[in-house]
Amino acid sequence: MNKKFYLGIDLGTSSIKVSLGDEKGNIIDSASEDYPLILPQLNYSEQDPNEWYNGMIKALLTLSARNDLSKVRALSFSGQMHGLVLLDKDDKVIRNAILWNDSRTEEEVDYLNNVIGKDKLIEETGNIALCGFTAPKLLWVKKHEKENFERINKIMLPKDYLAYRLTNIFASDISDLSGTLFFDVSKKQYSKYMLDILSIKEEQLPKIYSSYDVIGHVLPIYQELVNLPSSCLVIIGGGDQAIGGIGTNTVKENTMSISLGTSGTVFAPLDNYAYDRLGRVHTFRHASGKFHFLGCTLSAMGSLKWFLEDILNTDDYVKELSSLPDEISNIIFLPYLCGERSPINDPKASGYFSNLSLYYKRGDLVKAVLEGICFSLYDVYLVMKENGLLVTSARVIGGGSKSKALLQILADIFNIEIKTINTKDGGALGALILAMVGDKLYPSIEDACSELIKDNETYYPNSKNHLKYLKKFKRYQELYLTTKPLEEKI
Repeated sequence: MNKKFYLGIDLGTSSIKVSLGDEKGNIIDSASEDYPLILPQLNYSEQDPNEWYNGMIKALLTLSARNDLSKVRALSFSGQMHGLVLLDKDDKVIRNAILWNDSRTEEEVDYLNNVIGKDKLIEETGNIALCGFTAPKLLWVKKHEKENFERINKIMLPKDYLAYRLTNIFASDISDLSGTLFFDVSKKQYSKYMLDILSIKEEQLPKIYSSYDVIGHVLPIYQELVNLPSSCLVIIGGGDQAIGGIGTNTVKENTMSISLGTSGTVFAPLDNYAYDRLGRVHTFRHASGKFHFLGCTLSAMGSLKWFLEDILNTDDYVKELSSLPDEISNIIFLPYLCGERSPINDPKASGYFSNLSLYYKRGDLVKAVLEGICFSLYDVYLVMKENGLLVTSARVIGGGSKSKALLQILADIFNIEIKTINTKDGGALGALILAMVGDKLYPSIEDACSELIKDNETYYPNSKNHLKYLKKFKRYQELYLTTKPLEEKI
């Protein structure tokens, strides 16, 4: 019996990873390529979409040298969300993509939230404006780069650019579009009201698909280039958070997953449309077609990377995280190194260490950084609980899921069981599952998840530590308020 093979293409902020899997969800091989962030000014974060494409081709060539990609039946995508990709009438990239972690759009966000109004935005899209979202980026280009704005022929999200290069089909999906602020999440269509505000037309936007829909086949040129057959189906895939939800079997209501990547997220599916009236967490479409709450913090493992590599000048994560003290110190770390998104929505929030003393050592500071990361995620979780979420466990993916110390701190702070799954790469597995469902190998996403995803390790909360962390978390929240500039204090 011939095996069936699939590709999952995971477009991240620092690299693109292409994974080859079989019909059992086993990742047989993978290849990745890094690319740089372009930081032209403070609070600016950009990338050249051509770097993503070149990285994808290099990764496919690496896989092709080790595997027979002519047997691949379908591929799908997981993509960094919110990024603004602009093409002209000749399909040339107009300017670097403005990324999710770019916060230049404070004025545009203020206009949308306080002139257009948060209530109106929630009515039209299900969400309030944040610097990371796509709509404020379009307003910024309209104001600051009028020539570029007038050249716009196609507006895309990052993974959609790769799909377009592979198929020449202008497409996107409901999960990724949910983070644009010009997509009506409840009605699954573009908001004409928001398009008018942005001075764009629906013809400039991609056709809307479900995340598991087949949009076409790879172009014949890729047979020669990377040995992908022209029969290979292309499934549009989705935003990285929704795909991570698929890859962790977080598809049913009152389940939850946590992603510990450069940014951090808390993800909770919903059967029916709902929203936080204050807009502290987002309501997006799930890749399953239903809905989910999402809260994103901007500097999760990014905080740890900064502290270990830039401050302590080490990249030995294993050594640093395996020798942490048992004691819960008084040191408080605010991980707001790029401002913060959920739930405080404050681009001016900044990182902070508090309560340092000669008594504390290196390991105490490292542990405080981990605690700060977990507190930022716990802050999001509490908003979801306030809106009705009921969970006793969460599955964790991302680079941080490799750290036993971090996972135990997470369990103690959240006071729930923290589980890892049978792959460290939920994003890749989620994309592979969508490729399989698109190929009709499984009748539904739920069936595929149930069959392919299994729990691995479980970390149980320590009740005594949880009580200590509750007190520390209260001080964490107070510290944020007291360190805001005087004119912004609540």
